[in-house]
Amino acid sequence: MGQYQRLLLVADPTLHQSAAMMRAIALAKASGAALDVRAFVEPVPVTHVWEERIDEVDAQRYQRRYRRWVADEVEQLNAHGLDVTVDVVFTSHPLLDILKSVKALKPDLLIKDVTLEPALKRVFITPLDCHLLRECPVPVHLVNQIRYALPHRVVAAVDPFDPGTQISGLNDAIIQTANALALQCDVPLHLLYAYDLSAAFNGDAPMDTGGWNEDFASELRESQHQTFVALADRHGVPAERRHFVMGHPVPVITEFVEQYLADVVVMGSVHRVGIDRLIGSTTERALYSVPGSILAVRQGGTV
Repeated sequence: MGQYQRLLLVADPTLHQSAAMMRAIALAKASGAALDVRAFVEPVPVTHVWEERIDEVDAQRYQRRYRRWVADEVEQLNAHGLDVTVDVVFTSHPLLDILKSVKALKPDLLIKDVTLEPALKRVFITPLDCHLLRECPVPVHLVNQIRYALPHRVVAAVDPFDPGTQISGLNDAIIQTANALALQCDVPLHLLYAYDLSAAFNGDAPMDTGGWNEDFASELRESQHQTFVALADRHGVPAERRHFVMGHPVPVITEFVEQYLADVVVMGSVHRVGIDRLIGSTTERALYSVPGSILAVRQGGTV
């Protein structure tokens, strides 16, 4: 039996073939999972805003385009031997309707193309992708660019030194989700931890001598390494696929993906409030920086 029983693809609203579509088809074929394809598009546009009037001819033409797309997609996906459903949801609130679909269909994975929003726009409007990272109760696979339809290398990016992730079990969920994908694709799973030693050099650390600070940094590094090793041991990750790298997470992950040609980075999405929510999580920042694709696991997510 495959690792996935049901996949939900949020289709590109332009209705063009996309990287996410290729990934969804490949995973569905490899796992034997049912594939639900949904396009969430704007409702029929009104002809005159001040009259809120819809031209019937234009409306029929608009809807006919999507009915034709549904029929074509069903035919093409059935040709792949897939168990599929295809539908169009006309909505002004795609996030709400996507979450409704997740609740109704209970997929193991939601798959969607990354929508590249300008940085300035992201300052004022939270993109749909970020909302999904924060609110979707099932793992979200946001596909940016792909070399292969089916991933060839998967990496789980963890933070075992963060007390929050230890208490919530998020690191274990990240590794389990990454391992399921790696097993399904019959590819190696790598484990990556970008550790930070800034605490050894900030205002809270004693600054009597430089040597003392170096000792503290060494002790902090060793403590983090032991925590990482314990996590890797618990999940049976071989030593040659454990990567303990000093630096800030996003640059480290970016360099790792480029060096090891990783296809998918599995990360955690932690609920944040206040200023942290405005700044965004590491996963949200990685979404627009890391080449390849991200598979996000939300802290405490349930359908």
